[in-house]
Amino acid sequence: MRVGILTKKIGMTRIFDDNGVHHPVTILECPDSVILSSKDNSGKTVRLASFDVREKLVNKPQLSEFKKVSSTAKRYIYEYKVEDNSAYKAGDSVTINNFIVGQQVDVRGKTVGKGFAGAMKRHGFGGLEASHGISVSHRSHGSTGQCQDPGKVFKGKKMAGHMGSVNITVQNLQVMKIDSENNLLFIRGAVPGKKGALIEIKDAVKKNLSNEVPVPAFFKSSEKDVADKKVEKEVNKDN
Repeated sequence: MRVGILTKKIGMTRIFDDNGVHHPVTILECPDSVILSSKDNSGKTVRLASFDVREKLVNKPQLSEFKKVSSTAKRYIYEYKVEDNSAYKAGDSVTINNFIVGQQVDVRGKTVGKGFAGAMKRHGFGGLEASHGISVSHRSHGSTGQCQDPGKVFKGKKMAGHMGSVNITVQNLQVMKIDSENNLLFIRGAVPGKKGALIEIKDAVKKNLSNEVPVPAFFKSSEKDVADKKVEKEVNKDN
């Protein structure tokens, strides 16, 4: 169990792989998430904060919490359950490199609201007859079950009503590309929500985690270690 990351949906485009095959992808903005604290009360958890915001929009208790970890004010605070929270240090940041190219992820977001919709649009009903015996009710849902025992409409019956604006999870989407410089994540396929919507990304539940994925997470301090190792290798080659 690893922590996930909050992102913001920018839009969709397509990219080409090495074989010239194009893939539809969704572009997600993925800023660093600051670790605020970790708890052991009801299971081991880690609290993170993401997306900068003006200080006057944050209440004083939260602002003091950000100052304790030497971080700027953040808009969203979220929490994850992990197996071991000893490696998560307050003030450190989880970066976009927490995921790798080719990894399967689960994406959660709120779908676009459609307002009040009929049965054909909401549930894909075929409608009534288009020519014989129907008058001004072609798109109605028809009988709802009165001629049965008991003669009533059961709860959950597919009918017209509010459509969209609900939280859903799309599973097993593939990470196609990672732009670390601009904090952009390219996910293959469509992601729920409109442009600017808040999207949560975490490891796929139904897929085994690759050995190349950083465990417990990829921290910002890890980037310095990787850069230092590259410098050491270059120096050793020159010598």
